[in-house]
Amino acid sequence: MAGVEQIKVEDGESGMRLDRWFKVHYPGLGFGHLQKLLRSGQIRVDGGRVKADSRVEPGQTVRVPPLPVDKAGSAPLTAKTIRGQDDGDVLQRMLLHEDPKVFVFNKPAGLAVQGGSGVTRSVDSMLEAWRNKKGEKPRLVHRLDRDTSGVLVVARTRLAAMKLAEAFRERETGKTYWALVKGVPKKREDKISTWLVKEQTPDGDRMRVARHGEEGADHAISYYRVVEQAGQSLTWLEMEPYTGRTHQLRVHAAHIGCPIIGDPKYFEADTNWEFPGGLQNRLHLHARRIVIPHPDKGVIDVTAPMPPHMRQSWNLLGFDEASGDAE
Repeated sequence: MAGVEQIKVEDGESGMRLDRWFKVHYPGLGFGHLQKLLRSGQIRVDGGRVKADSRVEPGQTVRVPPLPVDKAGSAPLTAKTIRGQDDGDVLQRMLLHEDPKVFVFNKPAGLAVQGGSGVTRSVDSMLEAWRNKKGEKPRLVHRLDRDTSGVLVVARTRLAAMKLAEAFRERETGKTYWALVKGVPKKREDKISTWLVKEQTPDGDRMRVARHGEEGADHAISYYRVVEQAGQSLTWLEMEPYTGRTHQLRVHAAHIGCPIIGDPKYFEADTNWEFPGGLQNRLHLHARRIVIPHPDKGVIDVTAPMPPHMRQSWNLLGFDEASGDAE
């Protein structure tokens, strides 16, 4: 799942049709998706619009936008596969959007956003590789849990960071998450409103649902809707946090009796429940989309492809990704 790439046509590819060139480099990309990207101008050759039957020549540069498939010969980007790789190269592969003020990355599951106890590498430390000529390092403006994948917004300037942080603080940001949960909620869509408080446990910080007025408790509101379900065992939820409390969606999913698959902190199941075969026991929570006011003007609207372990689960369960993006 690469970010925006500029790939040079090699000598052995002289005269190759562009659709054939993509079949070689991105074998998982369907022709219909390729046509859509060409029509919208997201794929270009030497900066110009092209068609599927256009011929490429050595030395030309093909602009390749973020794709929901992996490049031929490259391993999916995960916390394991980035070990030993150059920070700048990893950031480039994670990149979904860039402009003079903002970067948006697709953070892999397992990669921490910031440093801390036991963290040797994080997005924040990797951003050192992308300091600009003035020595200014890109700034984080929000966070994702370590095991949550998906869209992460980073400001390129101090002023952009202030404006983006304000947008999060004033709740002007739309955040959409995808989750695979145990069971089926009683309602197809609903609002979850609770108070949450942080408590210390032997396994680290943990949030629990608290009483209104309890010391240290913060109000938390989330919305969800059922996208698809696999019988009565598993459900694909689209979740939107209105507030931004620690572990909010994970706690709220468990609160309605549908904990997120692979959640090491909040997943509890009865003794008769068995983990579905073929699914990886990893957190199935993905920050799919973010819509946020741009620091200058307009709106940033970015969608992140799912991580490999969730895509595998979707394929096993027969879920259609397009169903989640339909509304």
